[in-house]
Amino acid sequence: MFLKFYFLCLTMALFITSLNSGSNGNCYYIGNSTEAILVDAGISCREIEKRMKKLGLPLEKVKAVFISHEHTDHISGLPVFIKKHQVPVYITPGTLRNGKLKLEKKWIRSFKAHEPVVIGELAVTPFPKLHDATDPFSFVIDCKKIKVGVFTDIGTTCEQVIKHFQQCHAAFLEANYDEKMLEHGGYPYSLKRRIRGGNGHLSNRQALELFIAHKPAFMSHLFLSHLSKNNNCPDLVQQLFNEHNGSVKMIIASRYEETAVYHIHNSTSNNVPVKRPVGPSLQLAFAFV
Repeated sequence: MFLKFYFLCLTMALFITSLNSGSNGNCYYIGNSTEAILVDAGISCREIEKRMKKLGLPLEKVKAVFISHEHTDHISGLPVFIKKHQVPVYITPGTLRNGKLKLEKKWIRSFKAHEPVVIGELAVTPFPKLHDATDPFSFVIDCKKIKVGVFTDIGTTCEQVIKHFQQCHAAFLEANYDEKMLEHGGYPYSLKRRIRGGNGHLSNRQALELFIAHKPAFMSHLFLSHLSKNNNCPDLVQQLFNEHNGSVKMIIASRYEETAVYHIHNSTSNNVPVKRPVGPSLQLAFAFV
C-alpha cells in the first residue's frame, strides 16, 4: 500500500535541480518520473554527465535542451552534449546565429513566445525577458498543473515575469548582486551600468521585492540563482531571504556544484511527507528534499 502511494506521488511531481548557476555556467534540470529537459547548457557535457550521475538522474530521461539566450555561460556545453546524446535543442534563430553554434540541423527546433512546447507530459512555455542579448527568453515548465519557472538573466521584474512567477510552485530566481557590493567594487563603471541597467541582472533587493509582493501561497521552493562571484555573497542572500521565506524552502544555487534534487508537488500535496522506501528494486537515487 505504501509503495502504491509512493509511486503515485512520483507521478504527480516534478524533480528539479540546479546543475550549475553563475557567470561560469548555467544548467537547470526539470523532469518528471519519465522525461526531463535541461534549460541551458553552459557547463561542459562531461560536467553535466558527472553531476547528473552523482544525483542519480539518468541521462536517457533528458529529451530536449532549451536555450534562453546566446551568452557563453548558457551555451558553451551545448554542441558536445547534443552531438553525443542526440536530443533536440529548442533555440530561436537569432540566438542560434549570434551564439555562432555549429549544430546538426536535424537536432535544431525553434519556438515562439507564449506557445507551449510539449515534451512528453512536460509543457514548456517560453516568454520574452529583458536582457542584453539578441532574443532572450525565460521558461515555465508545467506538468499536471505543477509549474516551475526559470527566471534568471532578467534586467527587471516586468509584467511577464510577475505573471508567471505568480503561477509557480517552485522557481529559479536570479539574485545576482548586492547593490552596495557592486557600487563599491572594482568593476568599471560601464560594466556596473550594464549589470544594474534594465537589461542586465536582478539585484538581491529586486528579487526579494518580487518574492514578497508576488509569491503565490502554494510556492514551496525558491532557488536563488546566478549569484555574482564578485558582487554578492551566498550567506548574505540566504540571510536576507530567510527573514521573509515563511514556509518556502530557500536554496542557494551554487556556481561550483549541483544542488540536491528537490521534489515539487502541486498545492494539494505539498505538505504530504514522502519517505524513500528501502529496496534495491526501486533503483532510485534522488535526494528527496
